[in-house]
Amino acid sequence: MDTGADREPRQERSRATRARLLEAAVACLAEHGAAGATVGAVARRAGVSRGAAQHHFPTREDLFLAALRHMLDSRGEELRRGAAAVPEGPGRTEAVVQMVVDAFTGVDFRAALQLWSAAASDPVLRERIIPMEERMGREVHRSAVALLDVDETVPGVRETVQATLDLARGLGLANLLTDDEPRRRRIVRQWARTLDEQLGERTG
Repeated sequence: MDTGADREPRQERSRATRARLLEAAVACLAEHGAAGATVGAVARRAGVSRGAAQHHFPTREDLFLAALRHMLDSRGEELRRGAAAVPEGPGRTEAVVQMVVDAFTGVDFRAALQLWSAAASDPVLRERIIPMEERMGREVHRSAVALLDVDETVPGVRETVQATLDLARGLGLANLLTDDEPRRRRIVRQWARTLDEQLGERTG
């Protein structure tokens, strides 16, 4: 007889398996690209059977989209933690820029980039990925606006904040090939000074 006590451990195991598959999918995408992130490769990395993987994600597209949602949730949590840690005072703008840059670095960003690349030549995948990435972009943008305490109704402010996100994406791309932390820090510091000058003129 199937009791609630029996079902609960199975549900926990199922959630744990799903979580392992998602983490494995992110790692495979980041390391091997979309072509190398097959269901079989992800299942092996997660330590589960291919059948178990397909039970959770019947197709590779299902796996990719679930992995992207997982990455976006993770990046959103990191963004909220970063926003909570932004200090008051003279170094605030630089801390905000660094927070935005951090949102576009790391394993999750590398994995997401591989999905963007795959979606560029796959209209079906692109149609499903774009809304999720737009959601993340809006969340980062809103956080930056709130933390910088600027008014987007002032001409040029929205574009200046958006340029910060575009700069962060560019630094994230550059980081894929060479991790030049000192150079990145110099750029963050200089852009923070530029923001203080530009946004101060527009909102002051």
